[in-house]
Amino acid sequence: MDEGEESSKMHGKGDLRSEAHLARHIRHGERLTRADHLWRSALLSGPAMLWTTLFLLVPLVAIGVISLLSKGIYGWFSPPFTLYSYLRFLGFGLLGFDLLYPMVIVRSIVLGAATTLLCVLAAFPLAFFISGLPSRRKHLALTLVVIPLWTNMMIRTYAWQILLGPQSGLSRLLVAAGLWPAGAGLYPSTMAVYVGMVCDFLPFLVLPLYASVEKLDWIQVEAARDLGADALQTFRHAILPQVVPGLAAGCLLVFIPASGQFVIPDLLGGGKTVMVGNLIQQQFLQSRDWPFGAAIAFVAMALSMAGIWVYARAAGARADQVIL
Repeated sequence: MDEGEESSKMHGKGDLRSEAHLARHIRHGERLTRADHLWRSALLSGPAMLWTTLFLLVPLVAIGVISLLSKGIYGWFSPPFTLYSYLRFLGFGLLGFDLLYPMVIVRSIVLGAATTLLCVLAAFPLAFFISGLPSRRKHLALTLVVIPLWTNMMIRTYAWQILLGPQSGLSRLLVAAGLWPAGAGLYPSTMAVYVGMVCDFLPFLVLPLYASVEKLDWIQVEAARDLGADALQTFRHAILPQVVPGLAAGCLLVFIPASGQFVIPDLLGGGKTVMVGNLIQQQFLQSRDWPFGAAIAFVAMALSMAGIWVYARAAGARADQVIL
């Protein structure tokens, strides 16, 4: 290769670099300087970043700092910094090891998982039923699914106290059928807690699942049936893989708030069991032990973020498999 060809290639590479550099600084037909880029970025994303910083990052940092402080003489918090609140929450107290607080987390996770499972069992037939309706009736059905969210959660919970009380028609029907003790209502009980939880969180699973069902490729379902698959095999291999994105998103939307719920278990369960939400509320109000309450809240948020991270990794891996 002679010097002319080499200089020509180097010149061509230089032109490509300059064109690429120029393209990075041209937006919508005009050339922007670095200052223009920063100004437009601040104008567009600045309000959202400011809102996130003030109402998410700053409180999160404050909770983290408070959780590392000690309880003051009259409550609140004060120096020195210590990990005692976290060790206490893990069960290591002044009187030795106790599983009281770790069991609160386990109980809350079980409540969230059971609520999510019940919502999944109820959401699947409901989502397919709505998807099979005529176009006009779909909007009405989706509105009926969302209507409970128009009412305050406290009002809905108190309404369930009346509907599940000893004098309610449902309680009398179960007593007459011999399925429930005479004179006892369905409230307060564990069953009442799960009824209220499913009622409140079902829309959050139905809507994303319905969005996936609407995009279902029925050709794959017909192909599975033509190849001799039964109903269960058809659902497992042809339907479930297609609705996994909506199902996973719905499970995440239900599990995280259900695990931290304390109003419904407290009102419908009679306050007999302590959830992580109840524990946080008690530490900040009645006990005035802010460092311990902040440590519990920080651990609960860490578990929630871990769940979101696992979902994001799984969704990313699935997207990579689809691309490949």
